Amino acid sequence: MKKYSSFFKIFFIAFASLLLTACVHDDKYDDPVLQDYQCKDLTATMTIAQVKALHTNMRYVFPEGSTAVMEGYVSSTDESGNIYKTIYIQDSPVNPTQGFVISVDAVSTYTKFPQGSKIYIELKGLALGTYGGLVQLGVEDANAVAQGVDAVSRIPEKLVPQRIFRSCSVRAEIVPKVIKISEMAANQALLGALIKVEDAEFTNRVLCSTYAPDGVTVDRPIGQGWNTSANSYANTAVVRNSGFAAFANQQLPAGNGDFVGIFSKFNTTYQMYINKAADLADMKNFPRLDGITTNPCVIDPTAYTAKTVAEVKQLYNGALTQINGNFLVKAKVTANDETGNLFKYIYIEDATGGIRVNINKTNLYQDSRFKVGKEIYIKLKDLYIGNVSGELQIGQPFNGNAGQIAEADVYKHFFDSNMPATPVVATERTITQLTTADVGRWIKLRDLQFIDADLGQPYASGGVTNRTLEDCAGNKILLRTSNFATFAGAEVDGGKGDVYAILSVFNGTYQLWIPKQVHADLDDPRCDGSQPPTTIFFEGFQTSLTANFTAYDVAGPQQVWTRSNQGTGTNYYAVMNGGTSANEDWLVSSEINLTGYNGYSFSFDSDGRATTPGNPLEVYITENFSGNPSTTTWTKVNAPIDTALGGFAFFSSGKINIDSYANKKIRIAFKYTSTPTASTTWEVDNLKVSGSK
Repeated sequence: MKKYSSFFKIFFIAFASLLLTACVHDDKYDDPVLQDYQCKDLTATMTIAQVKALHTNMRYVFPEGSTAVMEGYVSSTDESGNIYKTIYIQDSPVNPTQGFVISVDAVSTYTKFPQGSKIYIELKGLALGTYGGLVQLGVEDANAVAQGVDAVSRIPEKLVPQRIFRSCSVRAEIVPKVIKISEMAANQALLGALIKVEDAEFTNRVLCSTYAPDGVTVDRPIGQGWNTSANSYANTAVVRNSGFAAFANQQLPAGNGDFVGIFSKFNTTYQMYINKAADLADMKNFPRLDGITTNPCVIDPTAYTAKTVAEVKQLYNGALTQINGNFLVKAKVTANDETGNLFKYIYIEDATGGIRVNINKTNLYQDSRFKVGKEIYIKLKDLYIGNVSGELQIGQPFNGNAGQIAEADVYKHFFDSNMPATPVVATERTITQLTTADVGRWIKLRDLQFIDADLGQPYASGGVTNRTLEDCAGNKILLRTSNFATFAGAEVDGGKGDVYAILSVFNGTYQLWIPKQVHADLDDPRCDGSQPPTTIFFEGFQTSLTANFTAYDVAGPQQVWTRSNQGTGTNYYAVMNGGTSANEDWLVSSEINLTGYNGYSFSFDSDGRATTPGNPLEVYITENFSGNPSTTTWTKVNAPIDTALGGFAFFSSGKINIDSYANKKIRIAFKYTSTPTASTTWEVDNLKVSGSK
């Protein structure tokens, strides 16, 4: 027992030490210990400029027998996580004339090649290509070669120590090259170098926000110089920040000063990458170029008259009302635009009620101030309250009513309480208990179901769509869903359950908005005792194309069904585009066993786009798949598909009855065909097979 006791004591002390050290995020880092890492001093035979000059219009590959060696000084560090799998170098630690990009399939490269290291690169077998118009060093990519694309892959991690060497004798201090935003176009040779932009500031569009949302890479605009006549910055560029950076959740510096970062470019946009937040420590000076005299992100609540949500509503005087008092409301965010069902507005709530706040900004959910569960302060002076079709809302004037608060004014009115988000508690009501005092609130309605006419239908189709929910006494209420919601094409649940939603009103009619599909999770038996359909098979292509489907290229060039999320954010789907070729391509499901239920149906979403429309998408079923679509006996299904080929919204097929296949094993397939003169891009998502008792 003594041995085990000692072991656990040692383990506990070690674990506690890890916890204490792992929680420090002060953006201060110790120098890496380098004595155990391989170093090597070589003689450079080529400069950075000479290497870049070898790339013209297409990849350049250094022969395996090449003896060429390039040298440079590391201008970047990936220690904070903002720079990923890239080593930036320049030709001199002071006053460089050239910068360069090395793409490596390795992380934590700062431990081997810290900023300021002189490094040598043996170029044999490496390749030059471009990404976003920026020349970089990597290795030849077989797919890029096949497609005739000027691109390279990252240098494999195991190859890095065989090609890149840190000097044993030289590590210098990198002094950022001073450059103006207006001079960037004339200094593209410096792309990859560490630069300093003096007298710069983040623009008012992003003031008081963080460097980046969790896990999301964003551009934050920065300005230099001021054009008085235009009342805007003389020049702007973007700072590219990763949501995985150690400093991502820190607030951007609100003042004016020197910006230091890696100079880069993507196509025609000049951009910069921050090595570490401490490099921006000088950006704290006021007044700013835009005239802001003090830090606008700090608020003293005691300097304002507090108002509840109910008191804010009472300020409305029967017409669009400007709020002139020095008022402040503190409330919790209850709903935002995370799934696209709400657009450019949030709902807030305190103990006295809830209200909609209109903001002319997308992706509000990515701003830490507008996360669901966060308490925020809203400075009300100079905002307006209006009655929009019966619902009181806060905003700025638009067409005589409460429109959206300008993005450039967000920093003036919204302040982070700096308190952690906490769960939002719903107010429980029945349909018959709802009153105007509940409008704007996050509510819970027990034991609702979709009416029979809505069963098998998607939440939205072709636009904002009304579905009807009812309780077991027959009382009804509308559920509104935008066709831009990520769950718009999903089939409504066929059972009964609790609904969590924002209550709104439109010309006297109450209606619900659910921010997420899970807020209407209705899986219990319906009011008449019938069981909701059970999902037997589902594929939404979120993780893979091939988990439950196989793509077959029957005819045409090497164009096959693939997977994409283009234009839909995090939602993936299957897609096929034949271009200007004759194609026949199949997407065939794995085997689906239709046993154990009384009835069967399937549904799917489709989206077609074409300038010159080609053949429609076809749907087939087989009981005996041969392994080859061409030799299989198929039965064509008359399935509704998208006909609005100029749009970008998925169309739901609705329920398609397949009772005739009961007690059989089937496969469902999508057949794509195109001709050299006409083709349609077809996208497929959310194939669902259901069984009902």
